[in-house]
This record gives sequence, structure tokens and C-alpha cells, in this order.
Amino acid sequence: MRLSILMIQSLCLVSLLTACGSENPTRNSASALTSLKLQTVTKNLSAPILLTAPPGDADRLFVVEQGGTIKILERTSGTELGTFLTITGITSGGERGLLGLAFDPQYDSNGRFYVHYTDATGTIIIARFLASATNPNVADPASQAILVSIPHPTFANHNGGMVAFGPDGCLYTGIGDGGSAGDPSNNAQHLTNRLGKLLRIDPATGTACTNGTLNPFVLGSGHPLVWGYGLRNPWRFSFDGDDLYIGDVGQGAREEINVSIGPHAGRGLNYGWRLMEGSACFNPATNCNTGGLTLPVLEYTHDKGACSVIGGYVYRGQVVPAIQGTYFYADFCAGFVRSFRLNNGSVIEKAEWPLLAAPSISSFGQDGLGELYLTTLSGSVFRIVPN
Repeated sequence: MRLSILMIQSLCLVSLLTACGSENPTRNSASALTSLKLQTVTKNLSAPILLTAPPGDADRLFVVEQGGTIKILERTSGTELGTFLTITGITSGGERGLLGLAFDPQYDSNGRFYVHYTDATGTIIIARFLASATNPNVADPASQAILVSIPHPTFANHNGGMVAFGPDGCLYTGIGDGGSAGDPSNNAQHLTNRLGKLLRIDPATGTACTNGTLNPFVLGSGHPLVWGYGLRNPWRFSFDGDDLYIGDVGQGAREEINVSIGPHAGRGLNYGWRLMEGSACFNPATNCNTGGLTLPVLEYTHDKGACSVIGGYVYRGQVVPAIQGTYFYADFCAGFVRSFRLNNGSVIEKAEWPLLAAPSISSFGQDGLGELYLTTLSGSVFRIVPN
């Protein structure tokens, strides 16, 4: 990620249904509804880059550290309960490392969870592990089953990093364009490879998922795992019911949020990179053909120190009813946290939340009850709470 002075070199961490929304959020349009602040959960982790939990888990937080470890914290106090899993043989640093974690929707009964990491050669790995049959706070490191392996040999940046289950029970993962700058091989537009794509995977087999509908290119015009394409570095994405929100990290001028409305959100969509960066032509620099492209619902430029969008979540927790249905996102370099709501495909109620600003935000997190968190590369986890 440009995400990091630890992680980065370039998310630069983490690089469209209707007309684009610009930046310029009202400083506090949503604060008319409520006020939010950060509550410290812990400050003692090593480069935390994601927080999640099994569905409905009211007691634990699982935090991914870039170096390859997943820690468990007690949800309320933040007390460290131990190490859930350490993955060996990975490459960590810059934009590489252990980058994503998702629990199976049936985790309580099957103990399955999934990770996204870069191995010793830089290859992107999507793998399944099992929790211990005797200790719920420990995973079985010998249970690893590699589902997807994507060579990424030329450049170290733009690995994507998110894995998440969709409403269809399929496993989705975001993969960056292969790195460097400007997508020199135009990977994001080549349907036969998996770089610069959103992939949809059968979590049991690692093949194309067939739940509800087929992947759009499974019958021969592209790689069978490809669900959406034209992405630069989709560091973080999330589902809100049937709808899909993607934060795609920009090149040098614009950051973007793409929203696709379900069912089958994002199927076969071309989000534009490298033809476009946000809503602007990139290659070619002028007179690009935007026909058939899905443009971002919101974008912002790299003024005031912004550099890398951190996609977040639509709030569906219970602690702050006033922000139900609000999507939160951030910027790694500028440190701001902003939000908007979507109404019939249009962005409304844009807001910035000064009390949520933090340096080196690496990710949002969501616990088993739907409450939201921030992680920072400096080692902190914060819960978003009423002020």
C-alpha cells in the first residue's frame, strides 16, 4: 500500500452506477444526527491491518497483523487472549504480508476461515484453515488448504488483500493489477488473467462459485474466477446486504469508491482502470471511451495530503442507531474519516468526522455484532462509539 510508510510503497495500500460524487463533504452534516469518537481498544499490536470476528461472536475480536499473525482480543476490554494463528513462509513489508481474513458464515459448525497472504516468492495465496477442535482460541496451522495461487513476480506492490463472503455464500477476494505504476501490462483490462480483478470463488474447492448464478466469463471469454475487472488495487471492499462497496486505490490524482447494487452486485462490471483513474481519463490521457464502464459513485483528489483510500463498511450495528445505513471510508495519508449514504444510486449526506481522524489508518473493522473499528499501522485498534 501506499498505505504505508511501513506497508506501502504504494496501496500505492491499498489504489459505478451513476454519476460521480465529488469530495467536499459537509464538515458535520451527519453530526446533526450524532457525534462520534474513537475509543482505544489496544495500542500494543504490530502493524494491524484488519479486524473481524465470526458472525454473531459477541466476545472476541480477531486482528490480523501484517507480519503473519492473527491475535484474539476480548471484545469489551481489549485484553489479548492469545495468538490464533501464525502463518510462516510469507513475505511481509511494503504491501505484502498477511492481508485479509474472513470467517465462514457457518464457522460455528465447521470452523473454517480464509486468509489472503503473499508467500515467500510474492505469490498471492487464498487459503482455508480450520480452528482447533479442542480450543476455540487456536487454529490448526497444519490444516491449510490452498484454494487459489496467483503469481505476482515482477513488482511487490498492488496485491489487493481483502477476502469476504458475499450474500450468495461465495468467497470474494480483491486482487491488485500486478504493481509498478500505471499498470504497464494493462492487466486490469485483460480478462484472461486474475490481476486487477474481483474474484468469486467456491470456498470448498477454489473453483468458480456457482451459487445463484455463474461467474460472467466462466464459459470461455475470460478466466473463470473473474467476477469484476478494471481495478487498480482494491485494498478493502465490503457487502451491505446484496450491495457491494469497493475502495479502489488511485494512481497519483484520484481515489474512488465504487458501489454496485445487488442482486449479483458487480457481476461482469468494468470499473475502468487503466483507461480511467476515477472519472478522469488516464491512458489515454484524453478522449478515452467510457462506454460500458462503471464509474465511481464518489471520488476525491490528492490535495490536502490525501493518497490512498481505505474502503470501509455500511454501519449496521445497534449502538448508534442514527448512523444506520451510513458508509464510512478513510484515507491513509490524510487521516480523515468520511461517510455518505446511498439513496437510489445517488450519494447523499456526505460528512467528515474530525473526532475519528487518525494517522496511518490501515483498515476499518467490523465485529460480530456489526460495530465498527479502525486499525492503524502504528499498532492501535479503536472502536467507533458515540461521543
